[in-house]
Amino acid sequence: MTSDIELTRAGATQILRFARPQKKNALTGAMYAALAEAIAAGDADGDVAVHVIFGSGGVFSAGNDLGDFLETAEGAGGLGGDVLRFIRLLPKIRKPLLAGVDGKAVGIGTTLLFHCDLVYATPESEFSTPFLDLGLVPEAGSSLLAPRLMGPQRAFELLALGAPFSAQRALQSGFVNGLVSKADLEAHVLAAAMKLAAKPPDALLMSRRLLRGDASDISGRIEEEALAFERRLRSPEAREAFQAFFEKRTPDFTKVRS
Repeated sequence: MTSDIELTRAGATQILRFARPQKKNALTGAMYAALAEAIAAGDADGDVAVHVIFGSGGVFSAGNDLGDFLETAEGAGGLGGDVLRFIRLLPKIRKPLLAGVDGKAVGIGTTLLFHCDLVYATPESEFSTPFLDLGLVPEAGSSLLAPRLMGPQRAFELLALGAPFSAQRALQSGFVNGLVSKADLEAHVLAAAMKLAAKPPDALLMSRRLLRGDASDISGRIEEEALAFERRLRSPEAREAFQAFFEKRTPDFTKVRS
């Protein structure tokens, strides 16, 4: 378990915290591996009833650590094993998954929320997915889940246009359940987790499965997205986008047109 993911327990609630605030909680391969390991272990642990994810330092997550991500992608020729393990696990989680979002939620910091059962955010929170700006495509099943939850137009605005959604807009769009002050956010999320943990465990698991439905289509879309993502990583557009990002300039896609 990397120190950048803190794992604690509050009764029957397993708490996973992004603990890399100096890098805006940008996710590395080691963090993806730790998240997948902890969630899988919690799902198999009879003493765990609910999973909760928090950020830290006034940020939920800035998405992928691009340096680490590109190094892994170049070696693996794609998303990398740790990233794939985590996103493949998301639709297979058995126990309720809750999130408390404070600050920016970028990329996977937003798309993982579509797999949560309850999401609460502070009024200052902001959600964005700059996949197309990097020459890439949506991931983690978001190309399927976002239109289902938000409608195709708002999903396109978030995932393709890349428009940031305020906390209020996220609430109106249906992927945030409520807005809570910074001071009260974690207590509010944990209170909801405790209410769930107190319910009959078998009935809770069965109800979640029925509410979320068959996950095979989500898993299939994740694989489809992963293949497209791998192709896009090798594209001239993505190379120009990433180079421009690290050079702190505006990308020029006219020079990579066929």
